[in-house]
Amino acid sequence: MSSQRKNSISKNAFHLFYSTVFSSGLNAITLVILANYLDSRSYGLFSVALAYALIMGYLTDAGINVVVLREGAKAGAHLPAIMSSFVKVRLVLLIITFIGGFCLVQWLYEGQPELMETIYYLMFPMVTGLALQSISITYFQLIEEMHYLGIIRICSAVFLIAAVFIGLLFSLSPLFICLLYGSAYLLAGGIGFYLAAKRTAIRLRSSFHKGLLKNLLSFTVSGLLIVVLPQLGPIVLEKTLTFKQVGFFAVAYRIPSALYQVPGVLAGAFYPALFKSYHNHGLAGHLRLNILQLKLMALAGMAMTVPLYYLPDMIIRSLFGSEWLFASGALQILSFLLVLQSVNVALADGLTTKDLQSRRTAVQALALIGGIGFYIGFSRQYGVEGAAFAGIAVEIVSLAGLWLFNPSRKTLAVKGLLPYLVCFFFLFAVLAHFFSGSPIVAASLHLLCLLIMAAVDPDVIGRLMNRTKQPAVREGKDETFY
Repeated sequence: MSSQRKNSISKNAFHLFYSTVFSSGLNAITLVILANYLDSRSYGLFSVALAYALIMGYLTDAGINVVVLREGAKAGAHLPAIMSSFVKVRLVLLIITFIGGFCLVQWLYEGQPELMETIYYLMFPMVTGLALQSISITYFQLIEEMHYLGIIRICSAVFLIAAVFIGLLFSLSPLFICLLYGSAYLLAGGIGFYLAAKRTAIRLRSSFHKGLLKNLLSFTVSGLLIVVLPQLGPIVLEKTLTFKQVGFFAVAYRIPSALYQVPGVLAGAFYPALFKSYHNHGLAGHLRLNILQLKLMALAGMAMTVPLYYLPDMIIRSLFGSEWLFASGALQILSFLLVLQSVNVALADGLTTKDLQSRRTAVQALALIGGIGFYIGFSRQYGVEGAAFAGIAVEIVSLAGLWLFNPSRKTLAVKGLLPYLVCFFFLFAVLAHFFSGSPIVAASLHLLCLLIMAAVDPDVIGRLMNRTKQPAVREGKDETFY
């Protein structure tokens, strides 16, 4: 590992927070602009193409980024050798992904030339850009200097909104807007790779680091499932709903998906620390850190769920206009994705970082199989809102499995999971009943109650107020938040 002093978890979280808020804000603006420029059918086509591009972007990684974090966290790790091997694997996977993706699209959509063209225009630049961004992001996660991640994210968001504005300024067709959209990722990826290459030597002729192959298959399958699950909706719904309905679902789904980037900041900051806590301090220290992550991510997800649930019509009308109000019912249902996904990621990270990746993979596979059935059955029966219920059902299955498969499930339930979730949904039941006609009042009271929940938890408030001052590394203790 580098001898340079690493950022603390709180400092990394801060860098990830401001960059995520800024980039998510720009991405949200891009979403609004696209939804207003494209009709619902064109937006449905774009959503299907985007789902494939994101899945293929993961296939250029195949879970090896997590293996790189694991290998780099070990004492005496030689980062240049690890990163050089990482880049070589990614280059091979990129070529294989493009060949496989082209064949798959030709096979699945032979009679739909418009959809095929949309996928190709978006896929090639975007997938390449995602691969380059992932290489640099993994490196800066490994050395725990998240401010570089902030630079990459902000560049990507700025290029993205600039590309969309150029498309609108010159009244380009949806196909060329897709090309510009993907090119923004490619440009940001080039900048990220340049920043990483300046910090560490990347030599393609160096010997291969064989440690990257250890347990790679489990990480590959799990990572693929992580990417496929959020994209499952548009891919399956394209078979059961019209492209116009897919467009409404996509608008409703992308709002909580974009907002999840904020609680996702905490996951990004905790992830490398959880690996190191397990390797250096054992199960007890790892569990304490994982419970803290669970509490903080749950609170962040809950706080973002509240306004989406109580004020869906206001949010849809303000962002997209009255013609998109049909998506507000789905948005209200999908608002619960934020709290469920926040909790699920914390539970899943707890398994991965203590060498129980196979259990996480099994749960995700079960959720994927169930999700296909949920989306087909619910969407055919109840349309767009049924598809939204399917998305929630997938997360509930994941939550149950990730908790049951964790050896520390009793401690996790008693110290974090049950108190927070029971209190949160109890508040929903009470406030929705007594303030059904005053959604703004209900939302305000709910947020106030969440603030009180954080204030009365001595672990959370103690960390946030920086009262805990013990050293970050101490025998028998976990790393502190500060």
